Amino acid sequence: MIHKDFEGTTELLKALENADIELVSAPESWHKEYSDKILAYKFVSSIEEAIEHINEFSSGHTESIITEDEKNAQIFMSAIDSAGVYHNVSTRFADGFRYGFGAEVGISTNKTHARGPVGLEGLTIYKYNIEGDGHIVKDYVEGVKKFNHKDL
Repeated sequence: MIHKDFEGTTELLKALENADIELVSAPESWHKEYSDKILAYKFVSSIEEAIEHINEFSSGHTESIITEDEKNAQIFMSAIDSAGVYHNVSTRFADGFRYGFGAEVGISTNKTHARGPVGLEGLTIYKYNIEGDGHIVKDYVEGVKKFNHKDL
């Protein structure tokens, strides 16, 4: 989502056009998941419109907001219905290994996943909120920064 009054819209779109990425903004693109460098975008008028759009068209896997507005960030983090919701962090962090789970053997965007006899742990649904300051995966891959996993 790009806010329609964002001062840098022209510069942002120009930078993206010069990047190795395809831009699409048609409504039929919003239900698709791409296994390529394709960015589907939409201009919105408010944080509420962005949240409504994301919750309707998202896969429910990972969403991110880039903003300096802490209030909008918290509204977004709370209202988005996805397994991973990030603030000023690359969505490339959405990986079991990066979460400290070891090798990732699969992904799920379902809200319930247990089958057969189910204990309390099988009924637990997780939502991961990650906040940063422009963090990118490359810094961790190259060892510039290190992960700090801890039980809350």
